[in-house]
Amino acid sequence: MRIEARGLTFDVRAGGPEGGAPVLLLHGFPQHGGEWDDVVPALHAAGLRTYAPDQRGYSPGARPGAVEAYRLPELVADAVAVLDALGVDAAHLVGHDWGAVVAWAVAAGHPQRARTLTAVSVPHPAAMAWALAEDPGQKARSAYMTLFRKPGTAEKALLALNATGLRRMLHGVGGDARVASYADPLREPGALTAALNWYRAMSRRDLAATGPVPVPTTFVWSDRDIAIGRRAAEACAGHVSADYRFVELSRVSHWIPDEAPAPLAEAILARVHGQA
Repeated sequence: MRIEARGLTFDVRAGGPEGGAPVLLLHGFPQHGGEWDDVVPALHAAGLRTYAPDQRGYSPGARPGAVEAYRLPELVADAVAVLDALGVDAAHLVGHDWGAVVAWAVAAGHPQRARTLTAVSVPHPAAMAWALAEDPGQKARSAYMTLFRKPGTAEKALLALNATGLRRMLHGVGGDARVASYADPLREPGALTAALNWYRAMSRRDLAATGPVPVPTTFVWSDRDIAIGRRAAEACAGHVSADYRFVELSRVSHWIPDEAPAPLAEAILARVHGQA
């Protein structure tokens, strides 16, 4: 389905019982709403209605050119506007990677729109800002962002030789077909630049300005995540003022929705049903 919001058109994967409690699923880089495909069957079986939009820059109809258009407040406003367009007053929020950043910020800034939050891989933005400033290990893990923030250079590096760099980065999501399902859409003109603009518009100030989350929250992190270290993950707890649970998945990489959909679905359902 397609949703018109804020003058943009978002492609949205919808599924599950029409009358089920709504779940908004927010994807990360360099993926799209299809990253939840192996997670949603369990949610649908539990009676939930899911919506997985291709976010700003990923939906061809929602691809503004200016870098500033990808700042965190704009991404948050998109998520809220999509809920408005769907007629959803409050949803269970689930986000992975950059989608987790957006979900954290929606829950912090618009708590009335969030029934619960399940954030995956990336901690609360303020915890991430702290780790980027204070944790040498996290600084090393995040060094790739320096490349991503260089216009033209990053695109060339990731798309050269049949997008070899992009495909290598996605190692761990599954077989060649799964990798291609994420990489191929970003080979379309302007698509990768729009996705990278999330990094280029990122500021530590925007991350640090995200307030505490006052809704029941679960943070799911994996011990083989090369992008997010333990100190950043464990700093999350200090930024949630409601019931909080930290779920650590063992021997799982950054690509949790692809690699461990069953335990992730279990964590989401436990939070949604108030069992966490």
